[in-house]
Amino acid sequence: MFSILKGASSRACVASTVQKRFLSLHEYQSMKILNSYGVSTPKSVVAKSPEEAYDVAQGFGNTPLVIKAQVLAGGRGKGKFETGLQGGVHYINSPEQAREYASRMIGSKLITKQTGAGGRICNAVMFAERHESSHEYYVAVLNDRVSQGPILIASSRGGMNIEEVAEKDPGAVVVTSIDYEQGINKDDALNIADKIGIKAPRAKKQAADIFINLYKIFKDKDATQIEINPMTETVDGQILCMDAKLAFDDNAEFRQKDIFKLRDISQEEPSEVEAQQANLNFIKLDGSIGCLVNGAGLAMATMDVLSLHGGNPANFLDVGGGATPDTVKKAFEILLGDPKVKSIFINIFGGIMRCDYIAEGVIRATKELSVGIPLVVRLKGTKEVEAKRMIQESQLKIIPFDSLDEAADKAVELAQN
Repeated sequence: MFSILKGASSRACVASTVQKRFLSLHEYQSMKILNSYGVSTPKSVVAKSPEEAYDVAQGFGNTPLVIKAQVLAGGRGKGKFETGLQGGVHYINSPEQAREYASRMIGSKLITKQTGAGGRICNAVMFAERHESSHEYYVAVLNDRVSQGPILIASSRGGMNIEEVAEKDPGAVVVTSIDYEQGINKDDALNIADKIGIKAPRAKKQAADIFINLYKIFKDKDATQIEINPMTETVDGQILCMDAKLAFDDNAEFRQKDIFKLRDISQEEPSEVEAQQANLNFIKLDGSIGCLVNGAGLAMATMDVLSLHGGNPANFLDVGGGATPDTVKKAFEILLGDPKVKSIFINIFGGIMRCDYIAEGVIRATKELSVGIPLVVRLKGTKEVEAKRMIQESQLKIIPFDSLDEAADKAVELAQN
């Protein structure tokens, strides 16, 4: 059970460390999508300034509220703001208190276990009605590699890390395969609700409707993940989705333009956004050796070899098979923008890619950008001889190698000096 769950839910995690493939939305945006499909949530309103927060809270009247920082990261409740405010989720009892909390959140970075030390900027807060819960559940719709289709995961233990629940108590997690075209029928949805312990007829029907509609969103919007944690049964018998995380396949952008207009690049690493605009597959890491490679597999292998020689890659960078000298120069600009980079390792296998194009781009970038850090280059394949001749005739401080191990070892040595 745990392996099924882990395999199904790992895609979003892999995307954040290898290659960005999924658009994530803020909670308030996700709530609007849920509501548009008839999925019940607490009433919620977004505010983007302290004064707007005051007005929003006033609009709720005497309704008890919760304020949530809108930052694309998990662990918001346990995070800490640059302002010193502890936690990105708080109860609100007055418009004045709403304004006070918003002033300490908006414009400040929230640091959580997922953001790293740099944190992420909070540009908005969401106010939502507070509801007293009698029980919390977990629900998600994901793609499953094992069954090669969508699945619905449900559990009676919501508000917790579902991977831990699945590992420690597999019986608490219900995994249901979904027919891609037909979706979830009413009987199956009611059966899932019953399995996770929802017994009251009204609540069971509401939960079943939520399951059905979550899959409709998943299919209609080309989602890769819909996670509701928790889905709450309130003391007055309602079933409400209290929190939502939605992610969408970047390959579907051409047909999901309304969704992709919601992208918030302020929540993304600036160098990754810049690389994406140049059609470069780039993920920033924490090491000191800049990597420029063609092909995702070779890029991963290059990072592994550097690690085996005691080095730490500063990035994953695949320039692809269609790179031009201009593309290579842009890649250099991005690598040089990282002050942690102490050496650059260029590892190219010329199949579709021509080594002389890479050499031309490296030489141009070295001259025009006044590259002052060591460059280690390994070029093999198409136009290899011409590329090596170009580098030699340039008389620039570019160190060529034929052996991958020797090149990696040198790049590590130079980064440590």
